Amino acid sequence: MSDLTKLRARLSGHLVEPTDPTYDEARRVWNGMIDRRPAAIARCATVTDVATCVEFARTADMVVAIRGGGHNIAGNAVCDEGLVIDLSLMKQISVDPARRTVRAGGGVVWGELDAATQRHDLATTGGLMSRTGIAGFTLGGGLGNLMRSYGLACDNLLSAEVVTADGRELLVSRVENSDLFWALRGGGGNFGVVTSLEFQLHPVGPVLLAGGLAHPLSAARDTLRFYRECTVSAADALIVYANLGRGPDGTPRAGMRAAFNGPVAAGEEAVRKLRGFGSPMVDEIRPRSYIEIQQLVDPNFPAGRLNYWKAHFLAELSDEVIDLAVEAVERAPSRYSSIVLEHMGGAVARVGASETAFSHRSAAYSFLILAGWEDPSESEANVAWARDLWEQVRPMAAAGVYVNYLGSEGEQRIHEAYGPNLNRLAEIKSRYDPDNFFRMNQNIRPSAAHRT
Repeated sequence: MSDLTKLRARLSGHLVEPTDPTYDEARRVWNGMIDRRPAAIARCATVTDVATCVEFARTADMVVAIRGGGHNIAGNAVCDEGLVIDLSLMKQISVDPARRTVRAGGGVVWGELDAATQRHDLATTGGLMSRTGIAGFTLGGGLGNLMRSYGLACDNLLSAEVVTADGRELLVSRVENSDLFWALRGGGGNFGVVTSLEFQLHPVGPVLLAGGLAHPLSAARDTLRFYRECTVSAADALIVYANLGRGPDGTPRAGMRAAFNGPVAAGEEAVRKLRGFGSPMVDEIRPRSYIEIQQLVDPNFPAGRLNYWKAHFLAELSDEVIDLAVEAVERAPSRYSSIVLEHMGGAVARVGASETAFSHRSAAYSFLILAGWEDPSESEANVAWARDLWEQVRPMAAAGVYVNYLGSEGEQRIHEAYGPNLNRLAEIKSRYDPDNFFRMNQNIRPSAAHRT
């Protein structure tokens, strides 16, 4: 009996091997640039399955990748030749409306969690794409529509269940294994397999005012300067994103997308200035369900398209950055590429840099370069476009990078992602994973002084 056959017999879920007719579908992730072939994919149904897989992989000296939603830009949810621990069957969701909490399995995606919590007119800060997994998103910090109101996803994490590298099943919170709880909130997937997460919920919706405004690209510089003016003084309940790219019909444009977390009437007043600027080509701001708002960008990012992203944080949106962004989008080689500014501040900035592992609390914006294309022969040109703009903006950027937007960019960039909290994270890594078993991630190496 082969080792994989023995593993298959021990799982209550099921094991997918290269000879399985579902193998190619099981190994596919959202980013079409990623094409890896694991030795096996363990679709776990229980926490015991996860612990069994960890034990098996350690004994067999196999590299392990952890798959929740499979939406990570770097493709770390799948590996070559190793074992993928796939949590996508672990979909349990339990809402406690009285306590305003929810506990959900590690395979849940945001569209599923939002649907469950909105039955009670509750929500927590979640991903901007409904197919994003709740676990990876939260472990990296979690920037979303509600962050200016209620903080990042990691700020709303109350507890988590984790299978560690030695196979232990731990509950972590502010009072139990509190060092690990701190590390999970921004330290990525470095410390174990997170099999469930408990979040604080907040009253949201069910109907909010949200949607986009679009201006011709010829007005892009004025639009972004206006955007800068509005976001500097915006109320916490209002989040506004800016976008340079092409509309559904291929027309180049500069856009702003707003969402107001409060009564629709108050939202109308909050967005009045946005709607009064210039002569918009498109005005789609209207009352929408929170679930619809959480799915607004889904059509722009279909599964299987080739994607390459680069990102910075910005302390301010300078005229020079605006000029570079507009010039770049004018020469973008693909109609699917865009440049996005994410409006931070508010509740995000009221958490101290060392209170969670996510330290980048003072940034005003996340500046995101999104290269997307369909023909693999065009990869070189599209990757070069993103890298060129990133290099041009780098002298104006703030320190650090959002780890969830980080691709394969080298160890120094990983250090910048974890920033001033890196040494503490390395010490905690050495306690829970001294051999760096969980390394298919934006990796934190165990502190040498703490290795056993």
